[in-house]
Amino acid sequence: MSLITFIAYGYDKLRARGGGRRVPESLLHVLELLGGWPGAIVGSQIFHHKRIKGRYLIVLWLIVMTHVAFWVWVFGRFN
Repeated sequence: MSLITFIAYGYDKLRARGGGRRVPESLLHVLELLGGWPGAIVGSQIFHHKRIKGRYLIVLWLIVMTHVAFWVWVFGRFN
């Protein structure tokens, strides 16, 4: 999922530069929520994309924190 999200970030950046139809932010967030958040973080750094858009970043980091909290809870239950 991270690879797909990474590619989506690159494609969206390419379309942003060329003035073409963009990838909807809601789709990017769905990809992140489905587990692609590492690809989103790497893609935003490599492609210099979505790095200053405050509201977008808030949602992205809430998704990251939700995933981290979930996995901490899952693995914490087995100790």
